[in-house]
Amino acid sequence: MDAQSRGRAEEVDPADQWVLNPQTGNYELRLNPSGPQSSPSAGTSPRRTTAPGRGGPSRRRDVPGQRDNRRSGGDQDESPAAPGRRKRKPKASRKKKALLWTGGVMGFVLVAGSAGAYLLYQHFNNNLNTVDVGDAGSKHATSDGPVNILIIGTDKRTGKGNEGYGDKGSEGHADTNILFHVSKDRTNATALSIPRDLVTNIPECPTKQKDGTSKTVRSETKVRFNTSLGQDGRDPGCTMRTVKALTGLSVDHFMMADFNAVKELSTAVGGVEVCLTKPVNDPKSHLKLPAGVSRIKGEQALAFVRTRHSFGNESDLDRIKQQQQFLSSMMRKMKSDSTLSSPTKMYGLANAATKALTVDSGIGSIKKLTSLAQDLSKVDLKNVTFTTVPVIDNPADGPVHKTVIIDPYKAPQVFSMMRSDVSFTEVKKKENQAKDAQAALLKGTRAQASAVRVQVLNGGAVAGSASQTLVWLQNSMGVLKSDNGGNAPAKLANTTLAYAPNQADQARKLADLMGLPASALKPGTQDAVGKTPMVLTLGADFKGAGIPIAAPAKAPEGIQKVEADKSVCAK
Repeated sequence: MDAQSRGRAEEVDPADQWVLNPQTGNYELRLNPSGPQSSPSAGTSPRRTTAPGRGGPSRRRDVPGQRDNRRSGGDQDESPAAPGRRKRKPKASRKKKALLWTGGVMGFVLVAGSAGAYLLYQHFNNNLNTVDVGDAGSKHATSDGPVNILIIGTDKRTGKGNEGYGDKGSEGHADTNILFHVSKDRTNATALSIPRDLVTNIPECPTKQKDGTSKTVRSETKVRFNTSLGQDGRDPGCTMRTVKALTGLSVDHFMMADFNAVKELSTAVGGVEVCLTKPVNDPKSHLKLPAGVSRIKGEQALAFVRTRHSFGNESDLDRIKQQQQFLSSMMRKMKSDSTLSSPTKMYGLANAATKALTVDSGIGSIKKLTSLAQDLSKVDLKNVTFTTVPVIDNPADGPVHKTVIIDPYKAPQVFSMMRSDVSFTEVKKKENQAKDAQAALLKGTRAQASAVRVQVLNGGAVAGSASQTLVWLQNSMGVLKSDNGGNAPAKLANTTLAYAPNQADQARKLADLMGLPASALKPGTQDAVGKTPMVLTLGADFKGAGIPIAAPAKAPEGIQKVEADKSVCAK
């Protein structure tokens, strides 16, 4: 059945736009479905695009005795009634409904490409590679809550022309890592880069090996994050578990890509614009670009995201910044009219994405990926923030710094914001909401830290938390009138601070120091007598001394971040 016979032109199944040209014997892409197909004139090479699949869609085979309007140059719908059915909608509406599917594109680019195409469903389904990560991820593509997708770029030398990249003998380590967190209300998202050289702990990990056997890989402490994949048979589920242990965020799904992903996807969208503050000629990565804006694709795009010697202090942390710049630009390009309105670009993008991706079984089909993409498409690019786990140089390295460790003050705040769905771009509204909720209890004067008198109990936190908190309060915060009361009589899910009315100023000060939410404050009805202390009971939600229980209303000062809708230049 011809596409025109099914309704409006903008609802055409893109697979139906591949048409047999009898004069050339080739299937061609009809870019203007409402107009007649032209025949190549004498002496002119026909405009031709090779159809995907094996010789084009089978629905285009000729049926003997049946009129074929494509051959005659006419259309079945060339009738008085047709123009009303083919009338083009306004541009905004057409863009919204442009095509109906996305290919994924390194996970969080789903947000940009979610208006993609349904093209050749089974063809794309067969492109996908899947890994069963067991209970490390979710069995469902979408949920009513927040969504966390781990994007992994490996250093494995797979694909033609990649022999010169990465580690020759690598099984594929976690070279590039981005945790894409989408808020429950789908208003904002945070793309958190995790440095490959971050020293962390890798938990024990059950895996399914290539030969079908099961293997539990032992845990390791104080090792590089990138060894959470590939090393000792670890699969992406191990990296997901490591991210959860590091951030406290449960990872729902993973998407993994190799070097070919950058080359093929950048080519599929017709190139990605990047900006440089100075010209670059790096013989190691073979990146050669002038200052200003350049459009890169293929090998040049891969060189841009892999170079370590062209920008900043030539560290992996500076390379992360240029990768974020590249991915932001790709997202903007995918969201643009030039991509959404081009069936050839959308086919190339979907084909390249599905070929490049390995995903968990929870999203291991085009139907599931489509469902996830449609769910995430609600996020506006202006509310997508790229940031990096705050880190400091690893003191164990000595004078030559090769690895990093998390910043003990800033990193917990970033993780807490993500766990509480606090946006890094739209923070003002949530900041005001938080202030309103706490106003009743926290409005008023504060006592000096030296005047705060408190007893600390452990009511469900990890063993030793009361002692650690006491040391932190006395040595770091100046709360000298504090003591350890041991274990609480009962375990609590949430930390509480019980105080008398005449201790309200002390309670406000301690709440500020510890990042306690208003719900943690439990005022009494009778004034305290003499040196009676307040009682701070650490519940199961307590993460450690100095780590706020309530999520910060704004990002810590000095952390690296950039919004996806902003264009920045690599320095």
